[in-house]
Amino acid sequence: MAAVPVLRAGGSCRRHRRLLVASCASSCSAGGGRAAERGERPDSAGPGFSPPVHSHNDWIGPPDKHSNLRPIIFYVPPEESPLERRLREARQEAQACNQRFWARHNCAFRQEKEEFIYSRLKAKGLEMRDETGQKATLNAEEMADFYKEFLSKNFKKHMQYNREWYKRNFTITFLMGQVALARALRWLRWKKKNVEH
Repeated sequence: MAAVPVLRAGGSCRRHRRLLVASCASSCSAGGGRAAERGERPDSAGPGFSPPVHSHNDWIGPPDKHSNLRPIIFYVPPEESPLERRLREARQEAQACNQRFWARHNCAFRQEKEEFIYSRLKAKGLEMRDETGQKATLNAEEMADFYKEFLSKNFKKHMQYNREWYKRNFTITFLMGQVALARALRWLRWKKKNVEH
């Protein structure tokens, strides 16, 4: 089992939208790219933690602030076989794809939610913040409209993501079976060799 380290606005509509897009774009650009492909935290120069040199396990880090997924640093054995390498790379690729999808999805969700709240408040003649400076909110029924609309708008995207997720997991499961079989055969050969000697 993998070890878990202890590591630790008012203004015009156009201006408000610009601020939302700018803040979300900067965080979303951090959500993809090379860092995610390496299984690293996209909001920093690395995963934000590193396992000890003597570790022989995969290490799971703290949740990423954009995707809410926990990054994994995969252990690379010194004598990794080509098959084991294929499995590790398939897992890393799946992790990178999940990181990219959920970072973008969560960013779009936050941005569209803010825009929805702003438009509803504006229609009522209200500001984003009340007299005390508290952020204004909508009731549960009004927010249900947003959630329903967001889910239906992204239905095809979610279906495509699920198809890709199943394909990747099937490949990973198949490779895991092959690696387990190869290790069992290697162990049997080693045992037979020791018995003969």
